[in-house]
Amino acid sequence: MLHKEIVVKGMVHGVYFRATAKSVAASMGLKGQVKNLPDGHVWIAAEGPATAMKEFIDWCRIGPSGAKVSGLDITEGPLQHYTDFSILH
Repeated sequence: MLHKEIVVKGMVHGVYFRATAKSVAASMGLKGQVKNLPDGHVWIAAEGPATAMKEFIDWCRIGPSGAKVSGLDITEGPLQHYTDFSILH
């Protein structure tokens, strides 16, 4: 199990990034949280198996239709043992 914190940069607000990230992550069996940041980026904490994590990070590089992702900052951290994937407001 891995824990990754991902900051998605670019035009990622107003394009359903959080809702789509939640759906994609949950479909891959990942658990965690996603929220918009005041600087226009999206923050994601995700936990799960390495294979699913790689697929999810690959999806984050593109995002949903309408998003224009310019880059990702990815860090590893200790497991938080999330029980689902939720959107924070």
